[in-house]
Amino acid sequence: MIQFIQKHLTVFQSALFKTTCTVVENDDFLLIVDPNWLPQEIEAIQHHVETVRGKRELYLLFTHGDFDHIIGYRAFPDAKIIGSKGLQHHPKKENTLGQIRKFDNDYYIDRPYPIEFPVCDIVIEDDGQLFTSGNMTLTFYLAPGHSHDGIFTVIEPQGILIAGDYLSDFELPFIYDSAKSYLKTLQTAKEILLRHHIKVLVPGHGKATDQLHEMRTRFESSQKYLDKLISAVMREDAQELDLLAKEMPYPSSFTAECHAENIAIIKKEYITK
Repeated sequence: MIQFIQKHLTVFQSALFKTTCTVVENDDFLLIVDPNWLPQEIEAIQHHVETVRGKRELYLLFTHGDFDHIIGYRAFPDAKIIGSKGLQHHPKKENTLGQIRKFDNDYYIDRPYPIEFPVCDIVIEDDGQLFTSGNMTLTFYLAPGHSHDGIFTVIEPQGILIAGDYLSDFELPFIYDSAKSYLKTLQTAKEILLRHHIKVLVPGHGKATDQLHEMRTRFESSQKYLDKLISAVMREDAQELDLLAKEMPYPSSFTAECHAENIAIIKKEYITK
């Protein structure tokens, strides 16, 4: 399903977890970000790309290596791959591929392409690293916290911020890597909004927005939630932690596990015995 469209920009949204895939058109190339989830959804992305591509080169960008974001990797076999150094040297590649296979087996899903972990042609190693082609420049920022291998991508002159699993309109922070790194990454996002003329924010889950006020609200909501969560963990305030758990939208065993993981990581990083 297409959830957001502007000139040179199309954002698809999966029925699963509201996961997004972004396609950006340039004079010289097409950029696809995180193609996902279901085979029919990926086929729709393929069809769109084939319709608009012409003879342009194809680039495939992964915001991070979670299985739902790399699941469509081999559906675009001639694409050049962009990812972070953390993605290139991901320590749990086989575990991630196992998650894809389990998902497909659980739901009897067949895919017309092999399940593989992305191999990067362009590796993002530093904040501010640039990739330029024609009239388009991509500026990358390392974005650990949710995962160790996340990156933000700013696309100019269009003013698009590809945020990966940050700054969702509905999803509270899920910390799989580091709470301290997550807070630093939120500051990176704030600095990007100040430094670049961002016109569109695309999160990994949820709605894209072209409203600057909404972008700032998402940053502030994530910051406020983490501040309250860290404070409650440090004070061992079980009642507050229970209330924060209830703030998770779409309550389920999955969101309960994510909340518990958030608490465990904060305890590890902030409480010394």
